[in-house]
Amino acid sequence: MNNTDLYREALYFACKAHEGQKMSSSVPNIEFPYFLHITEVMTETLSAFQETLKNTTDKNLNQDLGVLVAILHDTVEDTSVTLEEIEKQFGEEVKNGVWAMTKNEKLPKEQQMNDSLEKLSRQPIEVQFVKLADRIVNLKEPPHYWNLEKKKKYQKEAKLILEKLRQANPYLTKRLEEKIENYEQFFV
Repeated sequence: MNNTDLYREALYFACKAHEGQKMSSSVPNIEFPYFLHITEVMTETLSAFQETLKNTTDKNLNQDLGVLVAILHDTVEDTSVTLEEIEKQFGEEVKNGVWAMTKNEKLPKEQQMNDSLEKLSRQPIEVQFVKLADRIVNLKEPPHYWNLEKKKKYQKEAKLILEKLRQANPYLTKRLEEKIENYEQFFV
């Protein structure tokens, strides 16, 4: 299967899994289909691969792994899809990447991000791209109901992600640094 067909298969899979889910916006009573988030993370990840391949002679990057994990990154955490289903449809490496992106909700909330970052540190670099891309996408204007404390906590968590994964990709690192800095405009 060529990668366009593979990406399309993953997009259909994720679209079906996230069917009916909505994401809040910065404007009260305006919501978007959650699938928009999936496509934003996929686009950010693809851009990182394009920028990286322009600036390196290393052609060993597995773009398919990164893009598939980007598309599927929230399916286990936010839907009834299981890791076994991901593995059956997309293989063990993609399953492992999605697992690393999935918070362990059995842990106390304050330990979940560190656990996820620890899992990500043992994954191929292409999976780490996805975590950086996900946070870049999420550092837009926050939902209208977030208070200042929640916004500052989210920015602090972004700084932790940057600290732990900064070596993964210079392009994404720079993008995340800019997003973290610009996020302070939402503190007023």
